[in-house]
Amino acid sequence: MGSRKRQSAEARKEARKNVAVAQLRNYPTSPRKMRLVADLVRGMDVEKALYILKHSPKHASNPLEKLLRSAISNWEQKNEGERIEDAGLYVSNIQVDSARMLKRIQPAPQGRAHRIRKRSNHVTIVVDARNNDAAAESNEVNE
Repeated sequence: MGSRKRQSAEARKEARKNVAVAQLRNYPTSPRKMRLVADLVRGMDVEKALYILKHSPKHASNPLEKLLRSAISNWEQKNEGERIEDAGLYVSNIQVDSARMLKRIQPAPQGRAHRIRKRSNHVTIVVDARNNDAAAESNEVNE
């Protein structure tokens, strides 16, 4: 491995230390409905996002709240001894992709059949600390 490639790999690895990821796979809700809720919390502070998800009437808000709590827990595991309030955690990225689709047939008039597509989705949420981003930017400016 070349020195530049090794340096860039180490830099990416260092950047990923403060980032926590959680994934929800094959959740049986259409991606369109899940994206409506995901768009509400994208880029928000973690405390505010949890409050919005807890009090949202949408059906998809419950699994997203649980997933966000999982991402916070993953961040705590990576950064032992640090407090969430001091780090300024926020939802840096949330992505909803379509997953497998169950195809069913429903009888229709005159001997026809209509296809029903029961959609599901994958959700990936990334939680990062704002203070670490500000510290990294200030280090770059100082150098």
